Amino acid sequence: MALPKVKDILNLSAEEIAEQIVEVKRELFQLRFQLATRQLEKPHEFKHKKHRLAQLLTLERQVNPQLKTRKAKLREKAKAAKAEAAKAKAAS
Repeated sequence: MALPKVKDILNLSAEEIAEQIVEVKRELFQLRFQLATRQLEKPHEFKHKKHRLAQLLTLERQVNPQLKTRKAKLREKAKAAKAEAAKAKAAS
């Protein structure tokens, strides 16, 4: 079975992309569960689902550039905490 193609998802709306992301994450969870219980019949499905998830997340980021990555959010949070600590130290 070939890897999923991006052209299959290019015309989806933002809501449909979000739904697809949730669905693929759920399928990945089920695959991991099957792997843990030794019931997995098609191990190549991991590669396909992860590939599809990456495509969907990339497309979501292109459609909505205001979305921030987890690293960017953590960076902002750390920067705010550092500024707060410096402010508290200066006030002492």
